Amino acid sequence: MTGLERLWAPWRSGYLLHRGRRRCIFCLARRSTADRQHHVIRRSRHVFALLNRYPYTNGHLMIAPYRHIGRLTSLNSREWHGMLQLAQQMTQRLRGFLHPHGFNIGLNVGRVAGAGFPGHLHLHLVPRWHGDTNFMPVLAETRIIAQSLEELYDHLTR
Repeated sequence: MTGLERLWAPWRSGYLLHRGRRRCIFCLARRSTADRQHHVIRRSRHVFALLNRYPYTNGHLMIAPYRHIGRLTSLNSREWHGMLQLAQQMTQRLRGFLHPHGFNIGLNVGRVAGAGFPGHLHLHLVPRWHGDTNFMPVLAETRIIAQSLEELYDHLTR
């Protein structure tokens, strides 16, 4: 019998320790000028993109309006178009760097739909590769991310 393998993911401890008392990460990032600290990789007039600190795959990012709104119907046309335009730009940037075979793009509107921050609408952009699903998320509730957020941040902000 072999020994138990350990996959260290110390960056997850922040999520586990602060789940019940989290402030809105999007509003914190919006107000801050420390883009690297908040992993903000692109800002436009009405929306901004930031890396997800708890990604499903490498390159998983989120695009949010600056306004703290939680309903799709509350977006004005400039914000909606800004989110879609930034999604196009970031898709192209991720495709050129990470070479994914596809993308999942979506919104989780409301807590029951899986929104971690239901009060601040955001779009998820998740790169996908052939065969990127394996037994780890199903059996071990673990995802393996092969690149640090800092390395990805440095490349996407060049």
